[in-house]
Amino acid sequence: MAASQPKRRHKVRRRADMSLLGGIRPPIAILASLLLLVAGVTAFSLGRVGKDPVPEAVLTSQQHFAEDGAIALRASLDESVTDLDRAAALFNAGEPVSPDAVLDKIGSVYQKWRGTAIIEIESGRLLAARGENLPLTVIDRGRLAEEGGLAPRMIRLENGETRLLSFGLLSWEGRPQQLLIASSSLKFPGISLGKFRAIAVVDSQGKVLSSDGILAPEQLLSDDLRKASERSKKQLDAFAEIAAEKAGEHPLKTKEPGSGGFLGVSGSLSGEVVNGERSVAGYAALAAPRPGESTVATGLGLTVVAMVGVAEDPTLTTDPVFGLIAAGVLLVIGGLAVALLLGAVQRPLLRLFLESRRLTRGDVRRPVTVPRFGEAARIGHALERLRLQLLDGPHDDADPAPARASRRFGTRAMLAVCAVLLLLWSAPMVLLLNRADDTAVIPQQLVNDQRERTDTLTDRVRRALNEGHADLVSVASLIGDRTAPEDMATVLERTAYEHLRYRSLYVLDADGRVLARAGEEPRHPAGEGPGTEAIALLNDEGKEPVIAGYAEVPGREGAAVVGEFRIDFLNSLLKRPGLGEVRIVDAERRVLGGNTGYRAFEGLPSRQIDALVEGTNQRVGLSPRPSSVLYRGDDGVQLAAAAPFVGGGAAKQLGWTVVSWRSASGLEIPEYTFQNRTVLAGLLGLTAAAACLGWLHIVVVRPLRELARQAEALADGDRRTVLYPRHHDEVGAVVRSLELIRQTLQEQRRRDGAAATPSPVGRN
Repeated sequence: MAASQPKRRHKVRRRADMSLLGGIRPPIAILASLLLLVAGVTAFSLGRVGKDPVPEAVLTSQQHFAEDGAIALRASLDESVTDLDRAAALFNAGEPVSPDAVLDKIGSVYQKWRGTAIIEIESGRLLAARGENLPLTVIDRGRLAEEGGLAPRMIRLENGETRLLSFGLLSWEGRPQQLLIASSSLKFPGISLGKFRAIAVVDSQGKVLSSDGILAPEQLLSDDLRKASERSKKQLDAFAEIAAEKAGEHPLKTKEPGSGGFLGVSGSLSGEVVNGERSVAGYAALAAPRPGESTVATGLGLTVVAMVGVAEDPTLTTDPVFGLIAAGVLLVIGGLAVALLLGAVQRPLLRLFLESRRLTRGDVRRPVTVPRFGEAARIGHALERLRLQLLDGPHDDADPAPARASRRFGTRAMLAVCAVLLLLWSAPMVLLLNRADDTAVIPQQLVNDQRERTDTLTDRVRRALNEGHADLVSVASLIGDRTAPEDMATVLERTAYEHLRYRSLYVLDADGRVLARAGEEPRHPAGEGPGTEAIALLNDEGKEPVIAGYAEVPGREGAAVVGEFRIDFLNSLLKRPGLGEVRIVDAERRVLGGNTGYRAFEGLPSRQIDALVEGTNQRVGLSPRPSSVLYRGDDGVQLAAAAPFVGGGAAKQLGWTVVSWRSASGLEIPEYTFQNRTVLAGLLGLTAAAACLGWLHIVVVRPLRELARQAEALADGDRRTVLYPRHHDEVGAVVRSLELIRQTLQEQRRRDGAAATPSPVGRN
């Protein structure tokens, strides 16, 4: 047996070399590296906050404003083309009428076109005209029969203004074909600009086709105002050229992946400083409402540019020294935590590893160096007792070993101390420091933008309802008193197919009977005739509001065409990035629609917002106007705006209001950016501490506690329990050494027992 020990010891050396892989060193080294990285991120990121001349939130707001303008312009142009095509198709489906009657009917239903005309295609003779004079000579009548010959096109008038010409074909049997022409301006429908904003439509070459918000210099009396107007126009032209160039890029290359929002190319620009104000602009190319689609308007290559002057704030709102101080404190605390781990956990464990390997090699003359506390001290005392047993041989089952180490303060407690140290830095960073709700300075431009964008959104919802009612009037005029029920259904189905805003379309007689319908089941109250209002809310409870438009059918004794609007259609109009939560409320301030989750006919979420809507609609002695406010309360800082339905059309009498609100904590202004980066630094510190200390607890501390128990049991005389290492690291190496010591003690015991047994020959 003695001859076999050198081989076993040689095997111990090979396994001891393998035990250095992994173990306690990587988590401590990675913790030190991560803390150093977090300190660098803290110093660098917090030191750069507040250095931009204009807050990023203001630039982003101008981008959203331009996107709103692009959406409104695209919808207006596409709606004009669609309405003209549908009007021509409806006239073609009926009896022939005179050109003057066609234009009069179109003019009474739609008030969107600057000029309309009808010419005879074969001769080019002008048959009728309304509104502004149209340049009919630019129309190539010979190409009308070709593919795309009726596609809308842009033209420039003699006064320099640009128009979009739309065409419709009027064709009746036995009559020469006629061309219906309508001109639309490139002005923005219902865009609320405020006092100091300019907005323009730009072509693909960067040339301004139309603009609003900048008065011509010759219209101003003051020399200073004329110079300011000239500078603004020059700056707008410069923005237009840059925006047109950027609009030619692919949308996926101009935005971050997964950012969502506007489907087209959009962005923001920063210009020169004039009289303490910096010119900033947002731009947005006309884009289709759904990905992968194209419309007439998107094919024109137009871009919207919105420009405004923003006053720069020279005062410093954030302290860059804070980042350096926080990084320095983290380095001190992190260094102390790492030093404790190195001195109280890693070094004692490595010493135990070397001492246990020494014992397995047979070097038992020198006492074991015992660590001071914790599991390492318990294991050290056990190794010393085992050394004595190897040196003197077993006496009984165990030896009177030195006193055991205390179990009160172990490696887990040391990890807890390190965790508390790191928590002392991370917790205040996350929860206490740089709270921005009390100190944040919200730029007035953001409050104004919230109001103007909400007003623009209100106008778009109102115009959408007015357009829907105009379609119903057009259908009712076509049906008249001559159409059979099956023909009515054909007209209704065609209208429902062309316009997805309707849930259902039907003709209702004076007694409440449905004569023809298309779409889903009508929800009009049974037995009741058509309502007297152009657009009405039919219910005040239930899961979904029922909004219906009525258009009387001429010659049918009180019958009307009824169109029920889809709530999803109205909700889709409210989806605008940067506005927060948006709601449509009725005159009693009950919610009818929204861009996020809501319950129909519920109240507004807070008394402040409810009071804002009430005050907006009940201004003493004044007409309702949009308003905005900045709230500071227990829930933080909040921007809110409300805009009532104003203007003409069938929807005005509804008395509805669009209200929006958003938390200021999501704005990219210096105070909130500073707060967010402070919280991020604290979270990074917590993550690094939790990951590395948790790693240490799983890989080192738990196996080390089990090893202490096994070592004490082995020193107490347990020779039967075989010891298996969990990991090939320092703890596992000590376990393997203990197993070899156990085997050696067993061999000694058998050897001593055999020597003490009397020989049978000697007894004889």
